[in-house]
Amino acid sequence: MKSLEIVGFKRANLGKKDAKALRLDSYVPCVLYGAGEQVHFSAPAILFRELLYTPEVHIVELNIEGDIRRAIVQDAQFHPVNEMLLHVDFLELQEGKEVKMDVPVRFVGVSPGVLAGGKLVSKLRKLKVKAAPDNLPDFVPVDISDLALGKSIKVNKVEAQGYTILTNPLAPIATVTIPRGLRGTLQAEK
Repeated sequence: MKSLEIVGFKRANLGKKDAKALRLDSYVPCVLYGAGEQVHFSAPAILFRELLYTPEVHIVELNIEGDIRRAIVQDAQFHPVNEMLLHVDFLELQEGKEVKMDVPVRFVGVSPGVLAGGKLVSKLRKLKVKAAPDNLPDFVPVDISDLALGKSIKVNKVEAQGYTILTNPLAPIATVTIPRGLRGTLQAEK
């Protein structure tokens, strides 16, 4: 799992007015919780680019005025119109305590349905997993080498190693659709 460092500064004043002033200075208001009391801080908006705008999962090393803490992003709020980052919530990681996190899906293998002319349609890009910080995977591998035309692979077919998958076990992760041109051919063969 990748690790990023974010340098933050404690916030003295907590309010809408102060948060707005921070955003105008290209800082993002943040909060860290999970171990004792909450820590309110702000960090330069540019530091969040590698963290939030990629599909990868990151453990963040927060340096809040010299106080180093390990955390994960629990929530990020964006402006509904201009997509500006408004606020980020961090959950502090504690040794031995499990955390819940959305982890990207990565397809492994070659689907016979795709080789036969079908199209692989991804239904879920991420799965919610629960694991100790050291067992958090970078991605959840999903084997599609048995996926035929018109078939789906569901969450319950994924083997979890060192973590628990919390996403609905009956939810489809991917489907191989049959293109229109191929449908007529398949029906004619029957």
